Amino acid sequence: MTAKIGLITGASRGLGKNTALAMARHGIDVVLTYQSNQALAQEVVSEIEGLGQKAVALQLDVAKVNTFATFSENLKQALHAKWQTEKFDFLINNAGTGLTAPFAETTEQIFDDMVNIHLKSTFFVTQKLVPLMNDGGRIINISSGLARFTLPGYSAYAAMKGGIEVLTRYMAKELGARQIAVNTVAPGAIETDFGQGLVRDNKDVNAFIASQTALGRVGVPDDIGPMITSLLSEDNRWVNAQRIEASGGMLI
Repeated sequence: MTAKIGLITGASRGLGKNTALAMARHGIDVVLTYQSNQALAQEVVSEIEGLGQKAVALQLDVAKVNTFATFSENLKQALHAKWQTEKFDFLINNAGTGLTAPFAETTEQIFDDMVNIHLKSTFFVTQKLVPLMNDGGRIINISSGLARFTLPGYSAYAAMKGGIEVLTRYMAKELGARQIAVNTVAPGAIETDFGQGLVRDNKDVNAFIASQTALGRVGVPDDIGPMITSLLSEDNRWVNAQRIEASGGMLI
């Protein structure tokens, strides 16, 4: 049986890498993107191939919309060369950066960077790639628990994630005719190098978050990648236009 193909942006490390490997463990081939570290991305490709699935890594800077047409062409070539096909099945809009800046000190440049990296990229990457998706596919947009609860210093970042959650519903409505389901996954605080590893490396921050989480600990990557992958299965084919938070019950 021909494997499904999933494309995940920003998958050379962190939650993106974890999700890419979880997809491979569930028999999904992977196209992963990286911004600058090709060697790290190729290591992920090798790990996926070690799990028995096919994979390729393509360069993509999600902050640069004017490169998306070229990326689409590169993807077409990769799909033809690696899989002898013109279409893929799943798109996970994961790429992003962290930001901690008080509302009063957030500059226009910082705000614009957040728009470009998170909200604008999700809108236009998806717009460019949907024509290359098979009918009946899935799109997952990554948000954050910070779109529900509030912590000082994340106003610009969280505003973008809130926009992504609204955008998800509109995508689901307009792509429904092609049987493409679109959902949002909103992770809580996870131990990765995201945001300079604050949650993972700062013991006080880690302990505070654990104390505010119903399950009594901070999240780890394996709490997220397999959960995202589960939304790609036929078992969840009727889940659409939803925001699904994976935070262990943080700040409830």
